[in-house]
Amino acid sequence: MPDTEGHPEAAEMELGRVLAAVADPLRRTVVRELAAAPDGTARTCASFGLPVSKATLTHHFRVLREAGLIRQVDRGNSRMAALRRTDVEQRFPGLLALLAAEERP
Repeated sequence: MPDTEGHPEAAEMELGRVLAAVADPLRRTVVRELAAAPDGTARTCASFGLPVSKATLTHHFRVLREAGLIRQVDRGNSRMAALRRTDVEQRFPGLLALLAAEERP
């Protein structure tokens, strides 16, 4: 069962949900940028500069969080997102490397 913040445990991460989350190019961009940053890097959701409304941005980050790819923490009036690198690599070895190697549009 996911924790109270909507973050599933590593063992509860489902391949179908993870693949559906990264099927969207904007969400893949978020994961790639976090994967390219030093481990433990957290960024505000707005810092990614995605060309979408605030409501759509919230949706994209919710999908990533519920799939288990990111952890979000409230920081005042914003949310910080960090890649759950260890959990993703443990559950789906090589996935982050595949995403990092993808040709960007």
